[in-house]
Amino acid sequence: MTAESDPYTLREDDEHRAFWADEVADRVLDRDPDEPIVVKGGISPSGVPHLGNVNEIMRGYVVAERLRDRGHEVRQVFTTDDRDPLRKLPRKLADLDGNLVDLGDVDAGALGRNLGKPYTDIPDPFGCCDSYGEHFSSLIAESAALLDVSLDVVSNTEMYESGEFEDATRYLLTNADRAREVLAEYQDKIDAEYVPFNPVCENCGKITETVTAVDVEAGTVDYVCTDMEAGDRTIEGCGHEGTATLREGKLPWRFEWPAQWRSLGVDFEPFGKDHAEGSWPSGEDIARNVFEFDPPVPMVYEWFTLNGEPFSSSEGNVVLVSDVLEMLEPEVLRYFFTKDPSRARDFDISRLDQLVDEFDNFEAVYFGEREGDERERELAERAYPIAVREVREERVRLPYTFAAVLGMTEDEDLREEIARREGHIPADAPDWAIEEALARVERAREWARRTDNEFNYELKRREMPGVELDENTEAALDELADFVEREDDPEAIQGEIYETAKRHDIPVGDFFSVGYRLFFDEEQGPKLGPFLAKLDETFVVARLRRER
Repeated sequence: MTAESDPYTLREDDEHRAFWADEVADRVLDRDPDEPIVVKGGISPSGVPHLGNVNEIMRGYVVAERLRDRGHEVRQVFTTDDRDPLRKLPRKLADLDGNLVDLGDVDAGALGRNLGKPYTDIPDPFGCCDSYGEHFSSLIAESAALLDVSLDVVSNTEMYESGEFEDATRYLLTNADRAREVLAEYQDKIDAEYVPFNPVCENCGKITETVTAVDVEAGTVDYVCTDMEAGDRTIEGCGHEGTATLREGKLPWRFEWPAQWRSLGVDFEPFGKDHAEGSWPSGEDIARNVFEFDPPVPMVYEWFTLNGEPFSSSEGNVVLVSDVLEMLEPEVLRYFFTKDPSRARDFDISRLDQLVDEFDNFEAVYFGEREGDERERELAERAYPIAVREVREERVRLPYTFAAVLGMTEDEDLREEIARREGHIPADAPDWAIEEALARVERAREWARRTDNEFNYELKRREMPGVELDENTEAALDELADFVEREDDPEAIQGEIYETAKRHDIPVGDFFSVGYRLFFDEEQGPKLGPFLAKLDETFVVARLRRER
């Protein structure tokens, strides 16, 4: 394999440019491509398009943006391999609102009766789109739209039916001997009878792999509808013998991928490491030595995990873009995809605060508000505008966990008052910046709810919970109130809670529980001293004195 065709474009042991996308853009431009430069991704719309699948979109998007920044016209296309056959029933599906449902919640029988048929020939189990394929392709497009990524979504079915693949298909059938010879290096059981075309049976609608005759001039193939192997099961064919045109079937995947490159004029395509060790070597060989054109610049990206485990629709370990954007700003998620794709990462929802803090620091380096070394500054200069789309120095960011604390109260005026008092909203901040800063509160609140973490409590501000107290505890609370009037340091207040309990011979745990009951009507809660320090003093003192 030549350096040019090595899909591991980015290697951890190499000295990279500060921003990986510049390396890839260099390789693309070294070929002096025609414009628009075509960046492609693709996926089979077989089920829930989760965040892991978005790698296919976002890695291409980041490179496309760097090419645009250099003054080039770029078209980002995304193929949905929707003429693939349904080989097994998914355990989880998603409606168009992104809600996950079990297979039993839809018409599973209709899916079972359509095994072996192309996705676009299977009824939508939700009844809202023209087909199963269209339903899940729509979700893929929606994921991109939510991240403000402009995609040209291309349906494989439409390419076959419109004749866009017909020239490539005819070429393969004309050069079938050469196609078989090249494919045999990568796939077993390629004999002299093998034909690189799978017709759709006109009788039962299933895809069959048994072609008995080819008439290239007429553009037809004869076939027998035979059984299809699908993992550990067999999908039975109907035995029908018929004739199909070159628009009434599909190419096997190892030929279809190069045919996409050829038909769409693809210059660059990122893909997961499964393809790097499987489809890419054969695809490159087929492109060069069967179709006789140069394949696109490749780039392998490492998969990332979700909460420490592989993404799995069947096991329910998935999260959709729409779900993530209820907890993060789009720019933070786009930032995640600007990070080096050659490194494996974990998207841990319980630690989203760390990702947001990392983004906020990255942003501060860009604006010179935090010192960074030369490499950090260069990376921020290149990647930050891609993440945010619009650079605005007047933006305001509330620290994410601070926003989660503010989310404990529904009082929007109080949220802003506390944020201003803590110095997180400048006096001269424009209205739009304040509005966007406070929008992070609802996202952090949703994060707290979903993870049920230390911030998932509701401040009982409007009315005081009923708490039975003895005289000794009441005296201790009054003493603590006096301290809060004099001191606003979070750790000092935390320490004083301990000391006040000890002075009044109250078990420390019991005294903290009283505080949680007064403010949350719960037996436990966040670290109490820092939380009280963030609230307005008048309210805290009055509540400790049981006045309101």
